Parts: sequence; structure tokens; C-alpha cells
Amino acid sequence: MNAKEYQAILQMAAEVLGGAMHVVNAEGITILYNEEMAKLEKINVSDVLGKPFRETFSFIPEEESTLYQALKRRKSIIQQQQTYLNVYGKEITTINSTVPIIVDDKVVAAMEVARDITDIKNMSDTILDLQDSVNAKADGKANKGISRYRFSDLIGESRVFEEVVARAMKASRNDVSVLIYGETGVGKELFAQSIHYDGLRKDKPFLAQNCAAIPESLLEGMLFGTAKGGFTGAEDRAGLFEQANGGTLLLDEVSAMPIGLQGKLLRVLQEEYIRRVGGTKDIPVDVRIIATINEPAEKLVEEGRLRKDLYFRLGIVNMTIPPLRDRKEDIPVLVSEFLKKYNDRFGKEIWMVSDAAREKLDNYDYPGNVRELENIIMAAVSMADDEHVLNAEDIEMGSEYKGKTSSFGDFATNSNTLSEYLEGIEETVIRQHLLANDGNVSKTAKELGMLRQNLQHKIKKYGI
Repeated sequence: MNAKEYQAILQMAAEVLGGAMHVVNAEGITILYNEEMAKLEKINVSDVLGKPFRETFSFIPEEESTLYQALKRRKSIIQQQQTYLNVYGKEITTINSTVPIIVDDKVVAAMEVARDITDIKNMSDTILDLQDSVNAKADGKANKGISRYRFSDLIGESRVFEEVVARAMKASRNDVSVLIYGETGVGKELFAQSIHYDGLRKDKPFLAQNCAAIPESLLEGMLFGTAKGGFTGAEDRAGLFEQANGGTLLLDEVSAMPIGLQGKLLRVLQEEYIRRVGGTKDIPVDVRIIATINEPAEKLVEEGRLRKDLYFRLGIVNMTIPPLRDRKEDIPVLVSEFLKKYNDRFGKEIWMVSDAAREKLDNYDYPGNVRELENIIMAAVSMADDEHVLNAEDIEMGSEYKGKTSSFGDFATNSNTLSEYLEGIEETVIRQHLLANDGNVSKTAKELGMLRQNLQHKIKKYGI
């Protein structure tokens, strides 16, 4: 088989496997440049194939060319974010893996595989810019409309709950790292905010980032910021560590952070400086970290999802928030608080809960914890007539909720397929937001990040 036939096989393999691919031989001549890569870089295949890649991409300095580093320095670069300008001046952001191909200790080629994440990168930059803008406007003052929780907002009278509140209060009087464990819906962020806003750093920024909500390829830049490259035309951006300097950064679901990035986080915590992605300057930061997990730390460490050394560094103070099923004596006081809240919101005058309704609430397991209880009361109050007592028939939970559960966790047992499961979750989220917004479709669509007409279609689809 001759070189041309091998090249044809490689080209076909690239098209079948998918993804953008660029391969150069030992002399730097492009021997494979597929349509996906051409589409990504907005270049014709014929303008690249068979030509020296350093001529085609002359606008990229050698020291910043991943293909050059693989070919000439035998350097492998795996899953690295790269932002650059194509030949038409458009900024593109990709996740690249570039490797040298070595045969008999000789580099015979270099291959690069890329994935376009320009839209995702633009989204993360917008988030950082908006956060920075909010911080600048706040200038140490409370932002209107943004909830800031303190210990007085934590509701519960049970012994187990009061113990964890007392521990959190002690933690607020110092500024060491805190690791909070608790199931979804127990109120981990309320505790984190209380530690901050009733603590030593209360006049400084409090920022939060869900580590599971941002693609891992962008999370590093979100946390540590990005530095302008020599040829990208992109702006320098401060990450969340710089924005939170002097204050507190909440890392929600920290175990969702890739292991490699966990190592970089550990180094920042130990050395107290960050280096922006693509930068060379060390920037000192003074940030208190509060991290949350929704599975036991020992399990996460054993399964390799949380580095043991990071666990010890984050968990200087550990605390566990008990699930609602383990503190059911708190249900009456929580219900009372939620009745006040939603009476005000919906203009109702429900003063009490009947014995039958209370028994119904007490006998439920609450897989969604306090958040689920609040949603149940919100739905009941919003749908109640002019009565002053909440009765058992006013309270819908589990399979009573239109044949489906109001708790995401129960959908798995009531749905036959993944599609049904996801549709059930979607319907519940839409219904809850509509209730909270008094049926205002425009406001609900904005909260959910949907077009108004798309939300109207969903409302019609689910018969809401």
C-alpha cells in the first residue's frame, strides 16, 4: 500500500470517526485536513492540504503552535483550551489534543484533534463579565433583589439541626476552609452564605460556582481567569478567585471538578496565588473557600472522584447537614415559615394546617428535602381557595401529583423510559416556576432561559 492509499484511509477514518482533524508529516506538510476542521477554521481544504502548515497558519507564532510543539519538541498537549483568530480575523475557541506520532524513536508526523467550543466560551466570558459588573456596582453594598442568607434565616429546632448551626456559627468566627456535606435540597448554600455574611468577611464579595454546571474545559478559566495570547485578540479576564479576593468563594459540587483541576485548586489553596490560563504572572489572592458535596467524602475519595489531599485541605472544618427525614420535628416550624412566605406572595390567608394534613406531611420521606417541602407548600397555597386551613386534600406529593411525583427522585420508578423521566422533570420545573411567578409566562421564560413561544408550546404540551 503506497502513501497515497494510506492518506485516503486516514481521511476516510477521520470523516467516519467525526471531529476536526489535522495531520502533518515530519516536514510539516499537511497530509490530512478534514471537512470538520475546515468548517471550524473557515478555511478551504484545498488551501491547506499538501502545503507547509507554517505557511498556511503564519499568523500563529511558532511558540504558540501546538502542532509545532508536537512535531519539533515531541510535546503532547491533551484537552487544552485554545483561542485564536482564523485567517478572516474571527475569534475561535477550541479544545485541542495534539500529539507527535513516533515510530522507531523518530517523529514521523503530528496529529491534532479539535472541538469547537466558541459559543460555550462566549457564554462563560459573559458570566464572568456580568459577575464582575455586579461586584463593581455593589461596592460593598447589598444588591437589591439578591438573597443574602444569615443564621437567622436557618429554620429548625431539632437537636441535630441546632448542633450543625452551632458548628457553622463557630466556623464564621474564623476564615479557614469549610467542607459541607448534605443531600440535594438540605440548604448547603444557605449555610455557606450564613458563614460568610455573619462572619469576618461579611463586607467582602461572596461568589458561588457550581462545578458541575460548567464544562470541564472552561472551568479552569472561570476559576483562575484567562490571559491574552500573543495572537488571539482576546481580552484578559479575571476569574472568580480574583473577583472574590478578600471574600469567600463557594465551590458547589466540588467533586465534579476534574481530578487534574483539583490538583491546581490544591496548589492555589496552599500557595495563595493563581496564574491565569495562558499567563505567566503569579497573582496573590486571599479567598476563603467553602466547598459542598452531596455524597459522603469517604466514598468520593475511595471512588477517585475527590483527591484525598484536597479533601483534607478543604475539610479543615467539616459539617454535615441532616436530611429532613432525620429531623421531622422541624416540619411544623418550616411549614409555618413557608405559609407566611407564600401567603404574602399569593395574597392568601391560610393560618394553620389540619391534623390530617400534618400527618400526611410527617409521613413523607422528602427525597428533595427542605426544598421539596417548600415546593409542596408553595403549590398548596397557590392553588387553595379562600379557606384559612390547609387540608390534606390540598397537599399533593408523590404519585398524587397528576399521576407523577413532585420529586425528581421518584420519577425513575414512575417512568418507563428516559424520555418520560426527563419530560416529567421538565413539566415539574415549568409548573413550579409558573406558580412562583403567578402564571406570568414572560417572567418564567426569562428565568428558565427559554424563548416565550417555546415555553408556551411546553405549557400546551403538558396541559399546564
